[in-house]
Amino acid sequence: MKIIVLGAGTIGICTAWHLLELGHEVTVVERQPDAAMETSFANGAQISVSYCEPWANKEAPLKALKWMLSKEAPLLFRPQNPFGPGLQQYRWGLSFLANCNDTAFERNVQQLVALGAYSHAALKDMVASTGIVYNRLERGIAHFYGDQKSFDTAGDAAALMRKYGVNRQVISKEELLKIEPAFNQYAQHIVGGTITPSDESGDCRVFTQELAKLCIARGAEFLYEHSVDSLNVATGTIKSIAVRALSTGPKGKNVAGSVRTLQADHIVVAAGSYSAPLLRTVGVDLPIYPGKGYSATFKILKPELAPMVSTIDDSKKIAISRLGDELRVAGTIEVGGFDLSLDSPVAKARCHMLSRRIEEVLPGVCDTRTEEQGGQPNYWTGLRPATPTNIPYIGQTPVRGLWVNAGHGTLGWTHGAGSGKAIAELIHGEKPAMDFRFYGV
Repeated sequence: MKIIVLGAGTIGICTAWHLLELGHEVTVVERQPDAAMETSFANGAQISVSYCEPWANKEAPLKALKWMLSKEAPLLFRPQNPFGPGLQQYRWGLSFLANCNDTAFERNVQQLVALGAYSHAALKDMVASTGIVYNRLERGIAHFYGDQKSFDTAGDAAALMRKYGVNRQVISKEELLKIEPAFNQYAQHIVGGTITPSDESGDCRVFTQELAKLCIARGAEFLYEHSVDSLNVATGTIKSIAVRALSTGPKGKNVAGSVRTLQADHIVVAAGSYSAPLLRTVGVDLPIYPGKGYSATFKILKPELAPMVSTIDDSKKIAISRLGDELRVAGTIEVGGFDLSLDSPVAKARCHMLSRRIEEVLPGVCDTRTEEQGGQPNYWTGLRPATPTNIPYIGQTPVRGLWVNAGHGTLGWTHGAGSGKAIAELIHGEKPAMDFRFYGV
């Protein structure tokens, strides 16, 4: 069958790869000049099945209210005009609140872990078969706590993960520092931690771009620098899509502004946060809303003192991962529309918090100087497509032939390989081997 995939982030490229594996003809449409140039570009780098926890929990509403007063809050709601574009934010927020209870939390964890385990196995198979190199470190993921109250709750979270098959263990401060001695300089501020040896880390952008090249080598067509003008539906079935060239292609093949109509047996929308507004144009209304995340990538100055184990800093809710001679720190979620600016007061505060935190935790290890100090920190922001439950939509929409693979929030890298494999299997007529509520099934 001929299948069009809309979006070349890690979700879209993994979808394309698995469709090719099953023998289908694939075309990928992407508005950027390369794969993984938006949400997949500079994420936290963690494959964290052990941290497949939804944002919505019983403590989240009160925390979110308190955090609204802080520009550096881990989860920051920035209310929009409810009579305009902010309507979807308020709808999303109400559904989020409905999931802030223990019953919903455990139900959602079960789904996220099932997808996470399936996806991790799929990723391992893909790496083994392709040989892609992407600064992969298979050393687990550690999590350190800076206050006793938070550490006291770590046992409950670890027990819940073990209930669903993830070996997340609570460890003492001494055990944590033995596993990752890079944090010895910060030891007096650590009370304990957890470790999940089966987790890993690596560069999502490098992996995705290399996989895209392999897709091209296998015959997939890539329409880079093309946007989707419309989804064309008749009698409840997707008939075609219209795409617009955003620049003149090689040897004048495409003229900027020219529109083409593409037809296929199936079309997969894997356009991240932009999936929801696109799908609404054909009556498919999904609660996917952008969560603006931040990261900073620092040059490592002292390799012998830099961590080799990817780590979560519980106090700031940030991920710290080594990528060769660089250190990636990522975190915070800002729920406030499609803004991607890095120069607003809020954005600057959140970026500088990442630099300051790394200097606190790993003093002198990286070049964390800000622009004002003469440094050149590599700040980045991307929109994480989040659902109120954090469970993505994977499956067929009510429009025949139109599929969706979106809504992965902060877990796109963790869930990407499996999501791509699962939707490819569904389109192929097979049932994926995991207990997951697929959309439309």
